[in-house]
Amino acid sequence: MSWFDDYKKKLCSVAEAVSVVKSKNRVYISGNAATPFRLTEALAQRNEELQSVEITHVLLLGDDPLSKPGMEGHFRHNSLFVGPADRAAVNDGRADYTPVFLYEIPQLFYAAMLPLDVAFLHVSPPDEHGFVSLGVECLASKAAAETAKLVVAQVNDRMPRTLGDSFLHISRFAKFVEVSDELPELKIPPFTDVEKKIGDHIADLVEDGCTLQLGIGGIPNAALKAMFNKRDLGIHTEMVSDGIVEAINAGVITGAKKTLHPGKVIATFYFGTKDLYDFIDNNPVFETHPTNYTNHPYVIGQNEKMIAINSAIEVDLTGQVCADSIGTRIYSGFGGQVDFIRGAAQSKGGKPIIALTSSAKNDTISKIVPTLQVGAGVVTTRADVHYVVTEFGVAYLHGKNLNERAHALINIAHPNFRDDLTKAAKERKLI
Repeated sequence: MSWFDDYKKKLCSVAEAVSVVKSKNRVYISGNAATPFRLTEALAQRNEELQSVEITHVLLLGDDPLSKPGMEGHFRHNSLFVGPADRAAVNDGRADYTPVFLYEIPQLFYAAMLPLDVAFLHVSPPDEHGFVSLGVECLASKAAAETAKLVVAQVNDRMPRTLGDSFLHISRFAKFVEVSDELPELKIPPFTDVEKKIGDHIADLVEDGCTLQLGIGGIPNAALKAMFNKRDLGIHTEMVSDGIVEAINAGVITGAKKTLHPGKVIATFYFGTKDLYDFIDNNPVFETHPTNYTNHPYVIGQNEKMIAINSAIEVDLTGQVCADSIGTRIYSGFGGQVDFIRGAAQSKGGKPIIALTSSAKNDTISKIVPTLQVGAGVVTTRADVHYVVTEFGVAYLHGKNLNERAHALINIAHPNFRDDLTKAAKERKLI
């Protein structure tokens, strides 16, 4: 049987596709802009006939029907990175959160620590050889597809065909559902004056020929914009958004000086506007890989002059970074922060950076704090932190003692809180 005949044979309705899920199954669902909304909605409609189905994923978008109140006993999330879709369920005790480094997630499936019964993926149409692309999210989906007992795909003719280690043959799938749906888009508001100041400080740390890891939001966007006077920057990152496309078109990002994959943008997922999705489609500049490659600290460290830019919810006076919770309330996850902080630290000429605004809520709350909130999780340890950047400057902590760290962090805190932070540091005998 030809691959095309096999594909046609496996085409079915969305109701038939989700019928493969049985009670007590563990189901992996691809996330980010590759969240397969048609499949999750159809699965939710089977709630009365299913019991104790575990849903595992990294970051789902949209209004997730599987974690709504009333789904208890039928579906329960085991989130590997919490987002708006399941944050309430996790903090209400209706869902679970597994803290894990992003580069280690595929191994949870390969080592059968989280054996999968079913995987729901969102893919591009098959090419002339019968291979679909994982498109805008590779992440852990390839590992899920290679280990799950049954794999179901939502095939979308609007899903870009991304190149790299992101292909699966149609023989690996049990069911296909064809759709023609626009992908979710990320609209990022213009960065603020405060974010611009932070971006300027970060750009001062970046030389021509550096390789960048950028996250999402105003600070990384402002930092990249401030680097438009740089030359031959490269990208080895988790996520790509529209700012990187703009920098490529401006000749700022060429990858010409990269020591690993020169000339290539290395990423594991994409989230932005339709312009981004059109730009990456079949574009050989972009290589998409699973996180056990993109996020492995050893791989990251092979990029010389690797600059990792990550954010924080709060940083204490010793340099401990909380990035996944607000007190005891889980907000997100470990993601790739530690992966890239450690990878950049191993890089020749690398610079691991934690960047955050000095305050929140109209300068009424300091984000440089004497101690982390009760219950707040340490994502990046004080021994891992090198650079901390706010709008008030740069604190370099690596190799510094607690006294030096406290002084450096107080100097980049918001002026409204420096006296209180100094008093607290003295009470803790830090200074």
